[in-house]
Amino acid sequence: MSVRGSNGKLLAADDKSDLIARMRALAGIPRAPARDDAVPQRVAPAFDTLDEYKLLTQHREIGHSQGVADPFFRLQRGRAGSIAIIEGREVMNFASYDYLGLNHAPSVAVAAKSAIDMYGTSVSASRLVAGERPILRDLERGLAEVYAAEDAAVFVSGHATNVGVISTLMRPEDLVLYDELCHASILVGAKLSGAARRAFRHNDLATLERLLEDAAGAHERILIVVEGLYSMDGDVPDLARLVEIKRRYGAWLMVDEAHALGVLGATGRGLAEDAGVDPRAVDIWMGTLSKTLAGSGGYIAGSASLVELLKLGVSGFVYSVGLSPPVAGATLEALAVMMREPERTARLKRNGQLFLEAARAAGLDTGLGCGHAICPIMVGDSLRAAKLSERLLAAGLNVLPIIYPAVPMQSARLRFFITSEHTEAQIRSAVEMTRRELDRLVADGVGLSGVAQRLASGWRP
Repeated sequence: MSVRGSNGKLLAADDKSDLIARMRALAGIPRAPARDDAVPQRVAPAFDTLDEYKLLTQHREIGHSQGVADPFFRLQRGRAGSIAIIEGREVMNFASYDYLGLNHAPSVAVAAKSAIDMYGTSVSASRLVAGERPILRDLERGLAEVYAAEDAAVFVSGHATNVGVISTLMRPEDLVLYDELCHASILVGAKLSGAARRAFRHNDLATLERLLEDAAGAHERILIVVEGLYSMDGDVPDLARLVEIKRRYGAWLMVDEAHALGVLGATGRGLAEDAGVDPRAVDIWMGTLSKTLAGSGGYIAGSASLVELLKLGVSGFVYSVGLSPPVAGATLEALAVMMREPERTARLKRNGQLFLEAARAAGLDTGLGCGHAICPIMVGDSLRAAKLSERLLAAGLNVLPIIYPAVPMQSARLRFFITSEHTEAQIRSAVEMTRRELDRLVADGVGLSGVAQRLASGWRP
């Protein structure tokens, strides 16, 4: 706004500001603070001052005080199979879920390279706008056939598949019931949906029924979520009874097959084939491309209407780039190999049973393990589990500890992934080494009880 003085001339900027200040003073209006003082400056906290970071640091220091190196993020060279190259040397590997050895299959590598030659390394856009390719639809048709489903959809992340699908289908007025040992991504999806959430004890279907009875008539949509093969314990649910329950109470049933595809069933088609249940009785089949299929990503198989709804409604599909062509090509060929070579699944079954029987004969606690591709060796003490993993690596065996919060307190374990490519000698050797090193740790008194005693005496990490 222009301001003129008594002589009719325009005031300079400084004179105008001075006039406005004198007018505010005459009117009793407090002087405005200087610009730098108008809003007190707030300094964002440094990340290393956060309580979460301090807790991580404390746990690391406790481990170091007991001579335990960080067991995670171990650098590997080359392709990890039954043998891995860690710190420049070959070790037996039971820490990779390449269940059927397809990450080493020559035809899978050729398919990935051919896809690059045809489509490049990326589809470069969301599939809705410019990222659709025939190879993606071929993969979806192949996955749908596994479950006798009408259609399927592939996503770029298995974790994001669960999160996106559950949060899209369920609403605040709905109910999600899930096994307490379900994967974290299922819990995140349920939480984001805003729906009521109830966990039932692991494989306790009587409790599931009671929860459904209590919820009768209170929710329009009810979703039951279980895993086909539980990733931490290696056991399976009663699918036939789950189907009967979900029908009686008008609920949807979602089965996470991340670790079941290629592992369960005579031809690796998963829990339905293993249980002798028509796969069409399950509303939502979910799985990943990163285990048996030697790729990366997730998928949903089910009715055509479900898949159409998800492809147009799940944020992680609509607003994410489509699956990269080499991954699609590799997983499509891996799926084909799995179907035409059922002997891989048969070999995996024999190896899983051998590991379980040998571990039990050695007096090791195999928890809920049933002799499939995943077998826990229960240790209980997180510190002891980490130290056991470290000593086994030094002895030539790579297997990772699973500790809180991935599993409940006092449920720490080593999680062995068994594949079709492990030899009998490797399996028996792994069991013998685990028994020997665990006995030594117990004899040495390594564990959290020792740390607790030191803390009680005034020691601090």
